[in-house]
Amino acid sequence: MPVTLKTPEQIEKMRVAGRAAAEVLEMIEPYVVAGVTTGKLDQICHDYITQKLHAIPAPLNYKGFPKSVCTSVNHVICHGIPSDKKVLKNGDSINIDVTVIVDGFHGDTSKMFFVGTPQPHALKLAQITQECLYKGIALVKPGARLGDIGHVIQEHAQKHHYTVVREYCGHGIGEVFHEEPQVLHYGKPDTGLELKEGMTFTIEPMINAGKAQTKLKRDGWTVETKDGRLSAQWEHTLAVTATGVEVLTARKEESF
Repeated sequence: MPVTLKTPEQIEKMRVAGRAAAEVLEMIEPYVVAGVTTGKLDQICHDYITQKLHAIPAPLNYKGFPKSVCTSVNHVICHGIPSDKKVLKNGDSINIDVTVIVDGFHGDTSKMFFVGTPQPHALKLAQITQECLYKGIALVKPGARLGDIGHVIQEHAQKHHYTVVREYCGHGIGEVFHEEPQVLHYGKPDTGLELKEGMTFTIEPMINAGKAQTKLKRDGWTVETKDGRLSAQWEHTLAVTATGVEVLTARKEESF
């Protein structure tokens, strides 16, 4: 499948979808507290997406995924399935990954949250992972290459003695949830696809405190660190503009 360049009209629709996805993450924060289940968080997000935003939760029934958002707690890297049996406790870290469809276009974003008082090492991992995302975003402009993005993320993570998950990556996005290109979070400068105005894709580094190896649970979705140590992830949907980048899923707390 070739990379699709979006028209200004299509990017405007993605802007609306991106803002909606960001709004879900802004809305859910007060509910991330000790004693809540990940199933309850999913239900709150589902109701907000469908009733308040009049949008579609993209993960629900996507290739069989059973819930409306992904909730990845502590050593879960990505694609954690919300459950009424998973109760959050003080000190937990959780990534909530939201993708919505508005008027046929996707907005995809995730954020790290902490339950109660974060553990210092968990907070540092989340902060460095967010910096990895921001460093990658800062390089996006016409003429840059995907290897430049992967390299700066890998370099920053390794400088802090963390590792980059290699089996899962960012992706092109638009009317299709996952399309070309694949956006790796490691690489060499001046290699890979050259970016052009109108490209839309996600950057979503998954950074581990321990080793990079992963394991897939029997549910076929939940990806964990093989060594049981913490993982963190942040994600934004981006559009390449004539002069640089627009972060389509920016939250109000961020400035780009």
